[in-house]
Amino acid sequence: MIVSNVSLSGCAGVNSAQCAGAGEGHLGGGSYRTTLTPTGNLVVAVCLGFIGTFGLLNNLLVLVLFCRYKMLRSPINLLLINISISDLLVCVLGTPFSFAASTQGRWLIGEGGCVWYGFANSLFGIVSLISLAVLSYERYSTMMAPTEADPSNYRKISLGIALSWVYSLIWTLPPLLGWSHYGPEGPGTTCSVDWTAKTANNISYIICLFVFCLIVPFLVIVFCYGKLLCAIRQVSGINASMSRKREQRVLFMVVVMVICYLLCWLPYGIMALLATFGPPGLVTPEASIIPSVLAKTSTVINPVIYVFMNKQFYRCFQALLRCDTPQRGSSLKSSSKVVTKAMRGQALNGPRRTNDFLFMVASLGQPATTLPQLGASCEPTIDITKAPSSEIKPVVVSLVAHFDG
Repeated sequence: MIVSNVSLSGCAGVNSAQCAGAGEGHLGGGSYRTTLTPTGNLVVAVCLGFIGTFGLLNNLLVLVLFCRYKMLRSPINLLLINISISDLLVCVLGTPFSFAASTQGRWLIGEGGCVWYGFANSLFGIVSLISLAVLSYERYSTMMAPTEADPSNYRKISLGIALSWVYSLIWTLPPLLGWSHYGPEGPGTTCSVDWTAKTANNISYIICLFVFCLIVPFLVIVFCYGKLLCAIRQVSGINASMSRKREQRVLFMVVVMVICYLLCWLPYGIMALLATFGPPGLVTPEASIIPSVLAKTSTVINPVIYVFMNKQFYRCFQALLRCDTPQRGSSLKSSSKVVTKAMRGQALNGPRRTNDFLFMVASLGQPATTLPQLGASCEPTIDITKAPSSEIKPVVVSLVAHFDG
């Protein structure tokens, strides 16, 4: 179900005779005939061609940037690379076969190839989804951690990457071992889990797959990015203009991530459930191909959202086009640094109060023209005046006092 290269079942109950004729080679190792019209196959082939080409180019570009520029080799970016690798494998090992099948109007690589295709693309698709959830949790935990993360410590990220692959294997190996099975489905140009078998064995697997490989990652993403947005709002009174811009930027990113996740995967999940629990023939091959193509677009969209909307990667991309050295930002490494520091300060000590005034860090930026004169007893919550590297000029901490009386 959580596979970017499947079309949902159309060979259910009432259409079993048609599917049997369409897939004469199921037992003999031959090819499976599609149930789409030649025009339908052509449209699907064109869509798959665009998706496969741009998905391949986008994810290859991400890998090139990561290998070329050392400034991108950070633990959090390693998670982005894991997502790109899994999407790239889908584009290389999955999309070309479904594209070729659509151009020829039949499945081309036999029963063994069908099982391998269903397993491999299920594996890569779930790795990508779990990596997105791990990425959101990593950003959330970094923000809330009482100490600043060590940029040279790859242990935690390596565990997250290993988790994404092991977790995916846990849910993609069972059909090879007898809990459900992989086979041709939908219009006959792709293979995946059998969505239409009404046995307890098959239904139990599909329910678990839907819950643990679609709903759970989605809830983790919404929770973690929601908490990140709330943290930014908590410090919005510190510097209104900067915080509004930061809040709008993060809100835009969160909304885009959630919408694209739902757009790519929710139609596919709904159609899979309809094929599983609905009456035979409810999901036609023509209807099932639409969510299938939408799911495939995640291989194109993921690099755009999670990489090219990242300022570090975008600056390196511009430098690659100009054959130049990437420019570093004038502030700290990430736009959420102020929020992260403020949240850490609250986690460690809580806000400090002096004479009924609450002091918090306002902003990081260029030296202000004037700074408020505070008495000796008034201390900032957090000392973050030290720049992260010698290439970045020391920044000034501006303080604002909120009367708490």
